[in-house]
Amino acid sequence: MQLIGMLDSPYVRRTAICLKLLGLPFEHRSLSVFSTFDAFAAINPVVKAPPLVTDDGTVLMDSTLILQYLESLVEPAQRLVPVDPAARVRALRLTGLALAACEKSVQLVYERELRPNEKRHTPWTDRVRTQVHAAFHELELELAQVPILATPQQIGEHGVTVAVAWRFHQLLLPEIDFGAEFPGIANFSAQAEALPAFRETPPV
Repeated sequence: MQLIGMLDSPYVRRTAICLKLLGLPFEHRSLSVFSTFDAFAAINPVVKAPPLVTDDGTVLMDSTLILQYLESLVEPAQRLVPVDPAARVRALRLTGLALAACEKSVQLVYERELRPNEKRHTPWTDRVRTQVHAAFHELELELAQVPILATPQQIGEHGVTVAVAWRFHQLLLPEIDFGAEFPGIANFSAQAEALPAFRETPPV
């Protein structure tokens, strides 16, 4: 299998880390949706990161759908999403909140990097900042109630996504620093980043 995309994308990075935790061999190709647009488009004409090229040459896209497929390739005991309904619904809630934080953080990065100053709409960016804050606030509350164990066996897809979302925001939006406000997420993320699968998959 081939995973296409840059690890500074939280979607590419969470997929790569989950592939490693699942024990699935893959080749990572660092193509950018910006600087190598044509090469990326030759693999996935939609130019959405990450695409996964399966062993039979099928191209999948969207990290959530890719991870659903990858879960089907391993035994139930190896999977990163719980089978138990109660544990599963909580894991899905945490994943959804973390993906919302990713999405809104990416929007803020694109506003800053791609849109000219004179065309920025402050009410819109203020709203997106509020949404990022809300996502991390909900995650902080969830982790205070039931912590996620930052071990390869216990972190799960939801834990990977929370840690990746936090790291992406801290790296790309240092001017919006939530570290003091959400110490639970910051501490969990630091523990997760010390795991081999994370250290081998740096976001730069």
